[in-house]
Amino acid sequence: MTTDTPPRHVTEDGVTHTTVDGIRTVLAPGSGPVTAGLLFRVGRADETLATSGVTHLVEHLALHQHGLGDLHYNGATASAYTHFHVTGTPADVVEYLNGVCAALRNLPLHRLATEKEILRTEAAHRSQGPAHDMPLWRYGSRSYGLTSYAETGLPGLTPADVHDWAATWFTAENAVLWITSDTLPEGLDLTLPTGQWRPAPQPTSALPATPAYFQGPDGVAVLTSVIPRSTAGSLFAELLGKELFRALRQKGGYSYTAAADYSPRDTDWATVTAYADALPEKQDAMIGAFIDVLATLRAGRIEQADLAAVRTSVLSQFDHPEPAVAKLPSEAMNLLLRHPSLSYAESRAEIEAVTVADLQRVAREVWANALMQVPGRGVDWAGLTEAPTQSTDLVTGRRYSALDDRRTSLLVAGDGISLVRPNGHLTVRYAECSLMQVYPDGARHLIGHDGFSIAVEPTLFGITAAELAPVDAGVPPTAVVRMPPRDPARIPRPRPAEAGAPKGPQPRKAWLTAVLWLLGIPALLSGAFAAIGVLAALSEPDAQTSDDWVGLAVICVFAAVILIPWGVLLRRRQRGLG
Repeated sequence: MTTDTPPRHVTEDGVTHTTVDGIRTVLAPGSGPVTAGLLFRVGRADETLATSGVTHLVEHLALHQHGLGDLHYNGATASAYTHFHVTGTPADVVEYLNGVCAALRNLPLHRLATEKEILRTEAAHRSQGPAHDMPLWRYGSRSYGLTSYAETGLPGLTPADVHDWAATWFTAENAVLWITSDTLPEGLDLTLPTGQWRPAPQPTSALPATPAYFQGPDGVAVLTSVIPRSTAGSLFAELLGKELFRALRQKGGYSYTAAADYSPRDTDWATVTAYADALPEKQDAMIGAFIDVLATLRAGRIEQADLAAVRTSVLSQFDHPEPAVAKLPSEAMNLLLRHPSLSYAESRAEIEAVTVADLQRVAREVWANALMQVPGRGVDWAGLTEAPTQSTDLVTGRRYSALDDRRTSLLVAGDGISLVRPNGHLTVRYAECSLMQVYPDGARHLIGHDGFSIAVEPTLFGITAAELAPVDAGVPPTAVVRMPPRDPARIPRPRPAEAGAPKGPQPRKAWLTAVLWLLGIPALLSGAFAAIGVLAALSEPDAQTSDDWVGLAVICVFAAVILIPWGVLLRRRQRGLG
């Protein structure tokens, strides 16, 4: 606990900047109960699929001791930050914050298994919004794309993993505190491990080109775009929401909800999200109107009155009885992300300076980086490119056909694995594998960096553990999570063969292997002799007698008699039919 009085700086908006136990802190006096928040620059985007859930788990462990208290508190794990917050008396705030920091210094790791189960239960009852899959399609299975996935790393996390994560990320240098008070409450002890500030993670990409689209569920359209953080960007999102509402609900009657939002993603970038719903029979008209609104804004057909209305709406955020208190959370977040904070006067000046041309520029930026989830038919006609739904490459390896459909097969190679189906193929290269879940029943579920996944089920492909050795050897150990046993009812089984359907492969028989070896050696030898004889005869045809030609013909016929059935059996073996 710090005993020296730290330096204080008061901004022109009345926000005090200071430090507490090495933690950057912002204060502003407010009426009513005291509210405080402790922010850490760590979230799900800092994890990997194989460790996904570790930040949320640390948050739960840090809050365990408060479970039976009467405090009004909570914690939240987002993509780029973790937030502990509380409202109460100054003594309540001290008790809560001190308890959180004490727990972070010495996590109750004996609770690990219990808290994992609590997180699984929480996830099972968490509703997924219409934009849930957008991060996966944009970023793949890394960085900000992890928010589209379940917390897949939980089963494999050890006490050492969780301890090391807390000691690395939940440090004083990587935290910011905000409190609605003009003075620090007495008794604060926010001692945390020393470390360093961690910048927001670099975004990954699963999109070869933008603007792009993918097909989603009926009745919903979602568009996201990543643009530079700016005042013009936030005003554009406000304008876009108003125009969508006007066109899709008030004018067209296609939608009940049509809105847009601007949300900072990290230090320099923000995400614009637009959403609209429709009945299935009206969704095509809704999509057309949605895209028309964006085209209109890109063309700069924006009325000055619309800009004025948006400006007035945004300026209303400053009409707060306690403006310094209202500013504290955003001030703290800007400190955490190292993004410049503007005073109210500077913010007002920037809002007033935004022009129609600025909004048109942002509209073009939004469209250029857009990803759209559409129902029903594609929107290639609007200039969007369909996002990839299959891999561009295919490994060269041993083939294992599905037991119930020989048109589907796995290719297992030394550097990757492919799933080949009638409608396309998927490939996961081991070096680009984000996660491999290993089940006791022998299954391997792999997810590539691009988000494509392959489930290797021995019950469906008749593949053995020995034959999966290249997979186990190739995937980096850091991407492997060993899963608990599955309910036998959840292990997939081959579908019963239907009348007239292609018959699947039968288990390999020993007789086929023996025949291949018995025929293979003479087949190869006779084929070699025949080839040599033909080459010699062709090079010196005048030197050959009639007996030589007869002998050569006999050798060729004998080679063909052996080679043809051997080739047929070998092909049968490769296709998994024996």
